[in-house]
Amino acid sequence: MTEDLTAEEVELAAMVREFADTVVAPQSYEADRTHTLPMDVVRQMGELGLFGLPFPEELGGQGGDYMALGLAIEALARVDQSIAITLEAGVSLGAMPIFRFGDDAQKTEYLPDLLAGRALAGFGLTEPEAGSDAGATRTTARREGDEWVIDGTKQFITNSGTPITRFVTVTAVTGIREGRKEISTIIVPNGTQGFTVEAPYDKVGWRASDTHPLTFDGARVPTENLLGVEGRGFRNFLSILDEGRIAIAALSTGAAEGCLEAAVEYAKSRAVFGSALSTRQNAQFTLARMRVRVHTARLAWHHAARLRDAGEPFAEASAIAKLVAGDAAMDNARDATQIFGGNGFMNEFPVARHYRDSKILEIGEGTTEVQLLVIARALGLAG
Repeated sequence: MTEDLTAEEVELAAMVREFADTVVAPQSYEADRTHTLPMDVVRQMGELGLFGLPFPEELGGQGGDYMALGLAIEALARVDQSIAITLEAGVSLGAMPIFRFGDDAQKTEYLPDLLAGRALAGFGLTEPEAGSDAGATRTTARREGDEWVIDGTKQFITNSGTPITRFVTVTAVTGIREGRKEISTIIVPNGTQGFTVEAPYDKVGWRASDTHPLTFDGARVPTENLLGVEGRGFRNFLSILDEGRIAIAALSTGAAEGCLEAAVEYAKSRAVFGSALSTRQNAQFTLARMRVRVHTARLAWHHAARLRDAGEPFAEASAIAKLVAGDAAMDNARDATQIFGGNGFMNEFPVARHYRDSKILEIGEGTTEVQLLVIARALGLAG
């Protein structure tokens, strides 16, 4: 669907799609099998300017917007969700908090390498006892002289342990006011004493994406590593998640489209009882429903991205987009696997990887239930 895209946006989407087909796709099976993030692909993404898409040119970005970022993520996710989430997290969770809330010194120090793809950063939010209930954060940071001393654990942190990871931004309780936790965000460079990036997870999906638990045991960083205003970290990361949900919706749409493309091609080539599977009405109806899901998901995330880029309220639209697109990815992965039959259960076929990968799209950066809660609140429903 290109009707609502500018000529520049169409060109960008086509460029990334070609890169995905010629560079990303050929290495995807092996990267998934070995649980290895291909750093050469990340380097090439940086050279293409993908990590700098939604940032101003004067900071080293490409001068684009969230629509541009979403188009790139969608094109990548068609063939490899692990690569797509590496870009999404690198921008939305790594560089964007520095751009949105950092002071001039922090922007000068970190953004050039982040926007060029020479460095990555993680966002340490989730904890063993604080997932959807992020306000239940237990990690603490206390002032001692001119330093923050951080103690606690984080889990499921993307891009936190790659060879080019430079830091993680962590949420931590820095005080109590009127009986409520004050949560702040603090930059913790990799290599900080007391900060340990634990062994990577053995995941069901996104196996080529870099994901680790983190431990902070008296980790000390300068007080100037505070990101934004002390005590406003909770509000800040909520706004970051609102934006990130648009990007995840774009990723989900790409995954749903990748499943559709593979299923259509397979149905046309697969002979069943003397004729192509694609001539069977049941298969046709399944593929038609898959097409509808892709179309609907794309409309939803495009709408949310346009609102965000126009400076309009977009929190409800981003929740709707993530909900619709996440469901589309999971449903299309299931249907594509059924179209492929036994072959759909074999990891050498991309639909098998999409089947494993897509479930997290209903969980990460806000579960399905959280999206429903956001939408319900937008309807004025209390609770």
